[in-house]
Amino acid sequence: MNIEFAQIPTLFGKEHLLALLLIVLGSVFICYRIKDRKEKQLLDILHFLGLFMILAEIFKQWFVYVYVFDRQLNLWFFPWQLCSMAMYCSFLVKYCQGKVQEALLVFLATFSLLSDIVALILPYDMLRIQIVLFIHSFIYHGLIITEAMIAILILNRRKNFSFYPSVILFLIVAAVAEIINVTAHKILNNIYIEPNMFYISPAYPTTQPVFNQIAVNFGIAFEIIIYLLSIIAGSYLIYLAIRRFGAADHTV
Repeated sequence: MNIEFAQIPTLFGKEHLLALLLIVLGSVFICYRIKDRKEKQLLDILHFLGLFMILAEIFKQWFVYVYVFDRQLNLWFFPWQLCSMAMYCSFLVKYCQGKVQEALLVFLATFSLLSDIVALILPYDMLRIQIVLFIHSFIYHGLIITEAMIAILILNRRKNFSFYPSVILFLIVAAVAEIINVTAHKILNNIYIEPNMFYISPAYPTTQPVFNQIAVNFGIAFEIIIYLLSIIAGSYLIYLAIRRFGAADHTV
């Protein structure tokens, strides 16, 4: 069974550009077809997409363990990256109410959308030689775009929604990511098999462009703070765009 490309897909190469085109077309088509659905139906769709992503993630974990890491322990693909949060938020949002549900929806519409756009434009860790992993990664991130659009549809029908609860949620999941990073580093002490959730490990400089240079020149702790603040700022700009072009009455 051939599970690999002839060569590793390149940034803005034909495989990357084709994947982006299919994601844009697919997301627009899906959102157009469901834009008039009732809120309960939209929440059900989010829940289904979240469940599908969880099942796909289970398959991915098996695949990377067998075919990427040759059945050796490696936590690089541990499912607690910022983009992973869309999977959990979408699955849980149906079961939540009030401010908790609002926080999940705004998180999907802002933090998840921002991280996904960056990941799709600069998919360094998604351009894998394994065909199955490549397809999974782009389908997964394409679904995040769809989930974000559905969340925006729901929010735009509501009179009020706030950005702050999603910031609290972001800080909580980022704190969990850092706990995972620190714990894994103390136990494994090997940067080649440790997870780097949210790319904020305090053990070594991030691999993220620009922020890597900040870490090298000013220290990892300072870079992590700037990185997290940048994510919050970028997500807030998306929130302002939703507020400007969507529903008329919101609270910050």
